[in-house]
Amino acid sequence: MKGQDGEQNKLLTGGDSHMAYDTKDHETHYCFPAINSSCIKRKRSRHESNIMYMFFSLLSAWTVFLNLLVIISISHFKKLHTPTNLIILSLAVADMLFGLVMPIEASRLIEICWYFGDTFCGLSLIITGLLISVSLSNLVLIAVDRYVAVCHPLLYPQKITTTKTLISICLSWVFSTTYSTAFVINNGYFDISRKSDMCYGECTIMNDFAWRVTDLIVSFIFPCILIISLYLRIFYVVHQQVKVINTLMKDGKCVNEGSVRRKSESKAALTLGIIVTVYLLCWIPYNICSLSAVSSTTINVLTWVLYINSGLNPMVYALFYPGLKRQLNSS
Repeated sequence: MKGQDGEQNKLLTGGDSHMAYDTKDHETHYCFPAINSSCIKRKRSRHESNIMYMFFSLLSAWTVFLNLLVIISISHFKKLHTPTNLIILSLAVADMLFGLVMPIEASRLIEICWYFGDTFCGLSLIITGLLISVSLSNLVLIAVDRYVAVCHPLLYPQKITTTKTLISICLSWVFSTTYSTAFVINNGYFDISRKSDMCYGECTIMNDFAWRVTDLIVSFIFPCILIISLYLRIFYVVHQQVKVINTLMKDGKCVNEGSVRRKSESKAALTLGIIVTVYLLCWIPYNICSLSAVSSTTINVLTWVLYINSGLNPMVYALFYPGLKRQLNSS
């Protein structure tokens, strides 16, 4: 019986209260003491747990507030209803939802235990995978949008329209939902025979190495290669355009409206490039470590680096993105 550990400790102390206090810390605590197959809680002091809960609560509130500010600003100001900002709006929605699920993920990280039932666990895994996939697909859409705007500016009004952008965003959400659901189901989360290998109170997917590699390629490596390739081309074209504009201004020649607009598009591309760079810096260490034998503590830390990324994106918009920066400051 699980409660016998504490009784044995008391018997060994011979009734001495001081010794009983010392051995109390070595008792095994279970997520569900009344269930024999219960998972074991992670040993943390109350002070440490309180600090972690406070940190994650503040991080959640910070992420929700900043992304909500971006959502309200883009939705309210008609000047911001551009194809690029619609993609940013979609990314902000995904980041805000991430902020809302952070407290639930924090409870699982701090205590390992999952107290909300198997069905909600499966939904939580699907939602988390969905938001991760949507964030990356939105970054791909941003890269494509900036590539056309900078490298093919004359074709941009015809190629990238509000309607086409909305359709692309909806398709990205549908695809992400389908992929995340299929990933959880195909890895046997709802298979009772596979779940028998898990302790009660655990909320994880028991995917094998082949599935991890496949998911890494499909949902990270391929999109990132596409994003990096597009931005390398963008930065090259931006560099050439800025050189030409600066040369014209230095020689005292008239700079037409088209040149000014291209310079503005270049600045926007560089700003959104910062968002992509921050995203990759947060995700690359996690994906590398997920395939190697590293400690659970390292994986937990890198996982929360990913979640922190959801709170960094709106800061990048507010600090560097010209049009949105002005509207956020005015609101």
